[in-house]
Amino acid sequence: MNSALQHPTAREPGLSRGFGAGLARWLRRLITGTVLMGLVLVGGTAFRVWQVARIDDYTKADAIVVLGAAQYSGTPSTVFGARLDQAYKLFRAGVAPKVITVGGKQPGDIYTEAASGKNYLQSLGVPSDKILAVETGSDTLRSIEAVATAMAARDMSSAVLVSDPWHSLRTRTMARDEGLEAWTAPTRTGPAVYTRESQAHGIARETGALLWYQLTHFSADFKYTAGQ
Repeated sequence: MNSALQHPTAREPGLSRGFGAGLARWLRRLITGTVLMGLVLVGGTAFRVWQVARIDDYTKADAIVVLGAAQYSGTPSTVFGARLDQAYKLFRAGVAPKVITVGGKQPGDIYTEAASGKNYLQSLGVPSDKILAVETGSDTLRSIEAVATAMAARDMSSAVLVSDPWHSLRTRTMARDEGLEAWTAPTRTGPAVYTRESQAHGIARETGALLWYQLTHFSADFKYTAGQ
């Protein structure tokens, strides 16, 4: 009787060890699955950033939209200048009858990015009445929102977006979310494409920024480290 009563109790340590081992295996599988899913998500997004960066869509649109970048007392940085040169090329090719420059200014600046861009395009020969300077926007999302509002007020709905190649997918995603018909024709010159290092940095930067936007619908313009 005593041994029979004690027999189930004698198995309890083994049962506990079996349960603990099973739980550990389940947790390892869960963690491994989560990590793999994360890697697939990040890798897939990075591939899409790279893929869209290679697209040059010269389909005619209502406007060519140039995303702003740093400017110094009215002189565009090399990053911004490369974007403006591409917009000028598109305008000369007849892709759109209007060029929109966008971007505000940092504390202490005299010029906005949009005004600096407009002056630069005028110096290349683009008529002033063919350029709309939207002088607001401190990041990509706010700039796209400002452009979408300005375009809607002028009955314009389609845009070809000009920025760095790696920035293309995020700007296109945001523009479409704002109701614009949007496609991209990025610059192929400038610091963003100078070296393998700058290209890898751009893809990594935009992968993180796009994932953050898709998760939160807020902008995350991580610091640009290529020379300007």
